[in-house]
Amino acid sequence: MLILLTNDDGIYAPGLAAMERELRRHAEVCVVAPAVEQSGVGHSITFLSPLICKEVFEQERRRGWAVEGSPADSVKIGVFEFCPRRPDLIVSGINGGLNAGINVLYSGTVAAAIEGAFFGITSVAVSLEYDAHARFSDAARIAWKIIQQVLEKKDPETRLFNLNIPTVALSRPAEVRVVPMGVARYGEHFIKRIDPKGRPYYWATGDPPPQATDHETDLSALEKGFITITPLDYDLTRRTTLEPMRTWNLRVPDH
Repeated sequence: MLILLTNDDGIYAPGLAAMERELRRHAEVCVVAPAVEQSGVGHSITFLSPLICKEVFEQERRRGWAVEGSPADSVKIGVFEFCPRRPDLIVSGINGGLNAGINVLYSGTVAAAIEGAFFGITSVAVSLEYDAHARFSDAARIAWKIIQQVLEKKDPETRLFNLNIPTVALSRPAEVRVVPMGVARYGEHFIKRIDPKGRPYYWATGDPPPQATDHETDLSALEKGFITITPLDYDLTRRTTLEPMRTWNLRVPDH
């Protein structure tokens, strides 16, 4: 098995290193990741400037490729240029911080997995709750065990998964919950401040997610200490509205 490993925290991030160590115990791994942190860039790609890529070595071993671009860039050029053959699996992470709820829409970690799914390759985004002393190696072992089960049981059409691991799951047995992505709005407030030159600037507050609702989502399950996994799709079409909308008889008015 060939696994393309990427992230959005950059090729030197400890979460990527831990995931690489674990994956190399079980498969061939090709590392292609952003040269620097690209958190929150979503699914941006580079097309107005050249995409610079550099080989990264760990002593004499070629570790992989550092891409001066986004996570999606890394997957795209990894599949086309740097993998010795088409990958069997794409893993994005381990991200330092959860990617759940509406943060999925902003996440470079998830965007890299989405890019992999575009190619028809099973792709998993992996995130660990933020901790200054994060136990990435333990999280990598848990993630790989779950990924193996997903590969064995998934149907051929489902190729995109978002896996989140809370910190408490590293210290005690934890249940895995298959849950939908939460879509409640949060984290939209700003603090206004004045810089030394008298200019106003604004800093996002990073408000916590909303309290649990009447149905379980990734946010509520993580709050309870469960590991969560969510099957995702990148087709944004609201299909329930397609047929009713076709009856609207929309047209361009006569001039």
